[in-house]
Amino acid sequence: MNHFNESYDAENVTINKKSEFPLVWLLPLCALLVSGWLIYKSVSEKGPVVTISFPTAEGLEVDKTKIRYLDVEVGKVTAISINNDLKTILVTAQMSRNAEDYLNKNTRFWVVRPQVGLGGVSGLGTLLSGPYIEIKPGDGPAQEHFTGLTLPPRLKNDAHGKQFILETTNLGSMRPGTPINFHGISVGEVLSHELSAAADAIRLTVFINAPYDQFVRKNTRFWIDSGVDLSASADGFKVRTGPLISLLSGGIAFRASPHDKPENRQPENSIFQLYDTYEQSTQVVYQNTLKYVMYFNGSVRGLTEGAPVQLRGIPIGKVTRISLELDNKTAEIRIPVWVELEPERINNVNNRHNVSDKDIMAQLIKKGLRAQLQTGSLLTGQLLVDLDFYPKSKIVLNDNKSVFPEFPTTASSLDQFTHSANIIMDKVAKLPLQELTTEANKTLQSLQGTSTAATTMLVTAKGTLGSAGKTINSAQQVLNTLEPGSTTHYELDKLIEEITQAAGSVKQLADYLEQNPGSLLRGKNKE
Repeated sequence: MNHFNESYDAENVTINKKSEFPLVWLLPLCALLVSGWLIYKSVSEKGPVVTISFPTAEGLEVDKTKIRYLDVEVGKVTAISINNDLKTILVTAQMSRNAEDYLNKNTRFWVVRPQVGLGGVSGLGTLLSGPYIEIKPGDGPAQEHFTGLTLPPRLKNDAHGKQFILETTNLGSMRPGTPINFHGISVGEVLSHELSAAADAIRLTVFINAPYDQFVRKNTRFWIDSGVDLSASADGFKVRTGPLISLLSGGIAFRASPHDKPENRQPENSIFQLYDTYEQSTQVVYQNTLKYVMYFNGSVRGLTEGAPVQLRGIPIGKVTRISLELDNKTAEIRIPVWVELEPERINNVNNRHNVSDKDIMAQLIKKGLRAQLQTGSLLTGQLLVDLDFYPKSKIVLNDNKSVFPEFPTTASSLDQFTHSANIIMDKVAKLPLQELTTEANKTLQSLQGTSTAATTMLVTAKGTLGSAGKTINSAQQVLNTLEPGSTTHYELDKLIEEITQAAGSVKQLADYLEQNPGSLLRGKNKE
């Protein structure tokens, strides 16, 4: 019985060993399969390895610095080394598989760090997490080596709008990031600037955000908005102010013409002129112009290029050039002034199609149309060219060497006044002033003598009145002693009456001379 049991146990043991053998190797096999699957998944999810050149490795760390696109991690820095040129560093990055589609020739990389500028503050999140590399996908063939940007691109990845080209000869303070305003609203910025192929202008690439890009149309005007625009012209001083950010860093503004329809929207990368001031942007450009040269004899101080040419106060052109000429034969100095007249500014009535603008201007000149310098503003002293009719003025032409016809001129009001004043001063200078002064001194001496004689006469007259009064009193006493009715009494009474009348006349004369001493010189005034 026991032997049977032992045999039975032995068989059982043998059977158990055979059943447990596969279970022992199942766990390593599963681990191997899982590891293989993880390795396959890791390798299959890895994208290409790219290299990026940067001027500095500041803030970059191996296995810590991430590569992001729209705040999503798409890669990681795996190595940092110095380039062969010993001037830049080479960053090796392992990209994810989903980043393979936009690793093209025009893809851009840059390092995001905290930045503070006039446009605001950016990259504050990197203060805690550290710098990271931002990627902006581009088009073109696939590429594995890239050159990183020293500065972040101005255009956001998710920006909607259009790019345009502005041409100017004055860059001023325009830089990447310079804001672009539309009716005081910031609607875009400058992306970059470069010299034109002919090296005669500077081209600014600007971006206008949607929906404001729809207002960039055929007749849209751009101008430099410096914040405060102070100008002095023939019209006086003008001041325009813009946004505060334009005052600090400069800016560009634009406006759409009210006559432009929505279908006149311009395509991307259209070229526009960038004007220096708002005033220049408002000027209408006329294609049909008449060019003349004017010669002025007097001073043209205060006349500048761009000064208006007016016809009875209404602008019809502008001054384009001012020069100075010397005739070696006659030693005469002339000042030619070139102007552009815009006849399209004048509305024609009873228009004749067979008569050109040049012929009409010749008729007006024949009628007496002349050019004259006038002061546009007493405050600034700026001059302008005024056209008006002077029928009595003769046409006096110069030896015109210009290719443009000469427009007759007439002296300005100031020149005429100065000429008249010079004539008067010349006549005064020819007067015998020394002899006149001598005669005047003699006359004054005579007047002084006459005045002294008049004073003496007045004193004498007063003394005579006193003596006459005493005589009358004495005669009156004698008259009282005589017998009334006698001949002596009658004659003495008559004498006293005559002396009294004479004394009255002398008193009247003395009183008149005392009140009007000049009557001895001029005579008595006629009443």
